[in-house]
Amino acid sequence: MNNILMVFLDGVGIGKKDYGFNPFFKYGFKAFKNIFGDIPFLENQSLSNGTHFLFPTDATLGVKGLPQSGTGQASLFCGFNAPKFVGKHFGPYPYSTTIPILEKESLLVHFRNKTGGSYFANAYPKAFFDYVNSGRTRLSVTTLTCRLSGIRLNRAIDVRVGNALTAELTNERWNQRLGYKLKVIKPKTAARRLLRIAEKYKFTLYEYYLSDHIGHLRLANEFEKIFSELDEFLLTLLDEVDSKKMTLVICSDHGNLEDLSIKTHTRNPALTITAGKSAKKIAESVKNISQVKQAIIQYCK
Repeated sequence: MNNILMVFLDGVGIGKKDYGFNPFFKYGFKAFKNIFGDIPFLENQSLSNGTHFLFPTDATLGVKGLPQSGTGQASLFCGFNAPKFVGKHFGPYPYSTTIPILEKESLLVHFRNKTGGSYFANAYPKAFFDYVNSGRTRLSVTTLTCRLSGIRLNRAIDVRVGNALTAELTNERWNQRLGYKLKVIKPKTAARRLLRIAEKYKFTLYEYYLSDHIGHLRLANEFEKIFSELDEFLLTLLDEVDSKKMTLVICSDHGNLEDLSIKTHTRNPALTITAGKSAKKIAESVKNISQVKQAIIQYCK
């Protein structure tokens, strides 16, 4: 058995060793320090403890300008150079000419009909389904991919029974902002739930987007709380993944969070971490975000 758990972190790169504006140095990050003994930075981008591998992944793909989510995520999930295909970096939503590729070529679609199948572990609130049913179609890459390819989108009931996670891990924001009464869980609990879910499917994807939001300083008043929750979540995943049965791939589409001196994305390398059964082979083969898909398919059979 070699199930794949892919955790996509929006907007996390490897930046300067800067205690003023790189939050991984300013606040510390246990998921780096406890697992690898160090924090990555531009002069020390690759870390390993022998079983877990942290390494830079180019997100610029030879195209001028700042990498963006629309083309970056299409490259990551579908295995092609989307910015070059489009002629520019584009986001936050998918570029129109990449949509047919999302429908047919994503990792979710690839594993959908394989033994074990694929699963998108995020849940969506009622407000999202109301938005879609109203006829509006501006959706993220992952959401649109699921919609186009017939992969089911989870709802609040799936969170309640432990089969999905909200995009902010703990359920607090759904309760506070959307009027739900979900049980508030710890990031550690969310990580363990995700690992249990991933045991059931050949390929499981979970998307965490608040990293990009706090990188843009949209949620400055919640920064330390969200940052700490993400740290605990990732540390638990890396510490408890079953290396005999699963490969964990934590990856991003572009830099942002690692440099709070600016509110835009960066051209820094995207952060990628692998752990588990095929961790070393993937780490050795991936140099840019468009190579992640093929490495997973090749080494996680």
